[in-house]
Amino acid sequence: MSTDQELRPRRAAPALLGYAAVRLTGMVILAVGAALAGTDGLKRLKGRWDAVWYIRIAENGYGYEVRLPDGSLHSDLAFFPLLPALERGVSEVVPGVDAATAGLVVAWVAAFAAAWGIYAVGAHVAGRRAGALLAVLWGVYPTAFVQSMAYTETLFTALAAWSLYAVLTGRWIAAGALCALAGLTRPSAAALVAAIGITALVSLVREGFGVLTWRMAMGVVLAPLGWLGYVVFVAVREGSPTAYFEVQAAWGNNIDGGVALARFVGEQLTGPTPLAGIGLIAALGLLGWVVWLCVRQRQPLPLLVYGIGIVVVSLIGAAYFGSRPRLIMPAFPLLLPAAVALARLRQRTVVVVVALLAVASGAYGAFTLLGSGPP
Repeated sequence: MSTDQELRPRRAAPALLGYAAVRLTGMVILAVGAALAGTDGLKRLKGRWDAVWYIRIAENGYGYEVRLPDGSLHSDLAFFPLLPALERGVSEVVPGVDAATAGLVVAWVAAFAAAWGIYAVGAHVAGRRAGALLAVLWGVYPTAFVQSMAYTETLFTALAAWSLYAVLTGRWIAAGALCALAGLTRPSAAALVAAIGITALVSLVREGFGVLTWRMAMGVVLAPLGWLGYVVFVAVREGSPTAYFEVQAAWGNNIDGGVALARFVGEQLTGPTPLAGIGLIAALGLLGWVVWLCVRQRQPLPLLVYGIGIVVVSLIGAAYFGSRPRLIMPAFPLLLPAAVALARLRQRTVVVVVALLAVASGAYGAFTLLGSGPP
């Protein structure tokens, strides 16, 4: 088990350099693919899909709506404010940098902050080598190309990782404050709020109220304020206490307990390509197996609650199926069993495995970014 000495840049360097290497591999593959396709890969990173909505909020504030041909109304209130606020701040402070470019700057800086935080958590739990590999594996996740986009995944994961590290090391106020910021970034911060709250509650049950300090209480109180604050903001703005949830439902992101997911899998099984349905069932089975490995590994409670919470939040909504792997990506504790297993192998074997994963992840990222489907 590590100490805070592991947070020094020199100690974290292998993790950060490894992460940089695998993400650079993905960027090179994207650049080659974009050149062959005759398109601009950089524009794909900063000006596609949700990134466009964040840019619009950064430049004009909230208030934009669009009605689709099917009659559904999409409002920019579905997007949380921290990323566009940072985009606006960077674009106003740095001459010549527009909101789109600022989004990339924020995302890339946050990506390394996330890798560092993931390393810190992994090193604290399983040692420096496993921690470094945990950060690298997060960088080769199938949808890791989103880590290079002007999206919220890297910002949220950075805040979540450092919040979890703060919980693991007893820094409750820092954990709560970081969680509050995560709650201004993505709705999935609910999983992080649960991790902090449940960890505190279990500590009280196991050790009695003597373990309760004002710092722990303050951390638990701070944790949900970001998420709740934005929900209240939307409620006041729209004049309805359920406005935020109505906005999400209009986007098709309402919580249905997994009904939409089950329906989609069923449609694939009974459709013209049943093998796709079988593949989806296998993927969900693999996800369940990984969660079981995390439980069997006896990960610290905050990691388990957070990782499982992200999975649950990602699966019980009615969102488009193709976005679910991206929604699960912040659940980096799911990669800890693989990181520990890799840490036991020879260095040469690890390099080969990571290189193959980096190429596969980069190729999939280039194919997706240069295609038409959303991530």
